[in-house]
Amino acid sequence: MRKFLNDPRAAVREMLEGLADLSPGLALLAEEGVILRAGLPAFGERREVAVISGGGAGHEPAHAGYVGPGLLHAAVAGDVFTSPPVDAVLAAIRAVAGPPGALLIVKNYTGDRLNFGLAAELARAEGIPCEVAVVADDVALAGTVEPARRRGIAGTVLVHKVAGAAAAAGLPLDAVAAEARAAAAALGSMGVALGACTVPAAGRPGFDLPEGEMELGLGIHGEAGVARVPLAPAREVAATLLDRILAETRWQAGTPVALLVNGLGGTPPMELALMAREALAGLRARGIGVARAWCGTALSALEMPGCSFSVMVLDAARLARLDAPASAPAWPGSGVIPAARAVVAPAEAPPHPWTGAADPAIRAAVLAVASALEAAEARLTALDAATGDGDLGLSLARGAAALRALPEGAFADAPAALSAMAGTLRRAIAGSSGPFYATALLRAARALPARPAPADWAAALEAAVAAIGELGGAQPGDRTMLDALHPAALAFRDALPDGRAALSAAARAAAAGAAATAAMRPRLGRASYLGDRALGHTDAGAAAVAAWMAALEEAVSSR
Repeated sequence: MRKFLNDPRAAVREMLEGLADLSPGLALLAEEGVILRAGLPAFGERREVAVISGGGAGHEPAHAGYVGPGLLHAAVAGDVFTSPPVDAVLAAIRAVAGPPGALLIVKNYTGDRLNFGLAAELARAEGIPCEVAVVADDVALAGTVEPARRRGIAGTVLVHKVAGAAAAAGLPLDAVAAEARAAAAALGSMGVALGACTVPAAGRPGFDLPEGEMELGLGIHGEAGVARVPLAPAREVAATLLDRILAETRWQAGTPVALLVNGLGGTPPMELALMAREALAGLRARGIGVARAWCGTALSALEMPGCSFSVMVLDAARLARLDAPASAPAWPGSGVIPAARAVVAPAEAPPHPWTGAADPAIRAAVLAVASALEAAEARLTALDAATGDGDLGLSLARGAAALRALPEGAFADAPAALSAMAGTLRRAIAGSSGPFYATALLRAARALPARPAPADWAAALEAAVAAIGELGGAQPGDRTMLDALHPAALAFRDALPDGRAALSAAARAAAAGAAATAAMRPRLGRASYLGDRALGHTDAGAAAVAAWMAALEEAVSSR
């Protein structure tokens, strides 16, 4: 078992202390596992019904995360997945209830019903009016147990919101209780899990789930579901949950609903958002309007990977309760969603100016570069595999194919050719090489006149080298493509004004620079993770530069 714990027996108290440490509006009841609103008035001065909920720990952020104005007045936590004791519930009632009394919202488990029910009875004996609202929203048990015996799961959070808003509006206890019970009756939930969770005291997962299977219709206490079924795509899982829930709720055509897509503790936001997408699409495809929706981990089962859907049928009054102001550490906000997904078309790129006939010399040089990259694919793949992920050869071969596919007009002059190459390589080359080459070519294109002299090419090459360094943060000696490009740029400048001689010098310097990388300790890129193990291997990016520069020199010299 790997968990951040001190002593499993103290975990719940320490968790509550951490929450109180982080939340200015909350307080921790001394000697009891109770979180309550801070700064409540004295008993006789309290003017609204107190709303209290709770249960075993392990469901965080429930229930303590929903203590705050417009929601709960207090939450009682027992040991992990264990109902809190009667005295803790009674202490919570005494701490937050005034003359208007208290409503206890209880999930439908035997221990919770017994302990919260007895605490309510004891409070009544002390003169504190108390009512109990039981949430039994788990439709997975339909056909197995009668509705009154179903489990209470994540939809309980929505009942908290309705009851809390009713209390904040000043309604008397019987009316607050009636609204909470009606909300619970209008609610259906069902969950699915892709694995088990580990209770700290047990130290091992609650069940074993073979690869390719999932548990359908489970509760929130680490137990298995009502059925073990093959793992299915998210769309099919969502459809199954919705079909079961809608079959058991009192939904009528034209009636809006609220949706809660709840994570069970181990499901990442990416997957929850994907499931929310499927849930919204599924409800709308069935002709059901979704007035409010929330997505996130609202009531968990420790670190269980899985999720649940909760659907609450709404009328105008219940929607107003959901929309009423509320503030608590875990309350996710208004739940207002757009009527349809907003999709904005991207701004169109400006049309390229590729017109006219190709300059034969420029086209021949670019095709020579493409041929060199294709010929070097196997070698570059082997070099990159030795110190990286092995994709450079294939990526540059794709780039070569893209260069060959450029239209004739792209080779009309030097700046046009470099700009066209930048655009096509940006799209064709995967990984970091694409952005590096594209940035370098764009910077070089801006430095060139339409008919450049050798000195212009020198300035453009230096600008390209500088652009790569700025983009990636590399410097000569870091064992990157710059270790071939930088000495090539210096050699080109030093050999001017003879352009052919300058290009030959640059090609030789690039080859020497690439070879030198075998003795360099990498400081950037994936190779840097290898440290000294990269020594003896030429950097693949630098070798690619040497290859295409040699081909470029040969193409220019042969004309």
